Amino acid sequence: MHQDNELVPFPERVNANFNAWLAQPESSGKRFTDEQRHWLEMVHDHIAANLSDETDGFDYAPFGQEGGLGQVYQLFPQKLGAILEELNQTLVA
Repeated sequence: MHQDNELVPFPERVNANFNAWLAQPESSGKRFTDEQRHWLEMVHDHIAANLSDETDGFDYAPFGQEGGLGQVYQLFPQKLGAILEELNQTLVA
């Protein structure tokens, strides 16, 4: 179990981890489109509120209102599972 020396509010930790996660691919020249980034931010918000996110949640608000699981698969073909797993692990670390 990982122990921090400083107590940081969970939303602040999630935000810092998300920003660091986003910077990694961008530093190697890979950029997310505006729409991909919007969905990643919705996933971020969901993880911050619920501690994790799974593909079955994409049929519910706010994801369902913007196209749901079908839309997110179009935006992240063949990468969605890996991205969700990485975000779930990284943001709550």
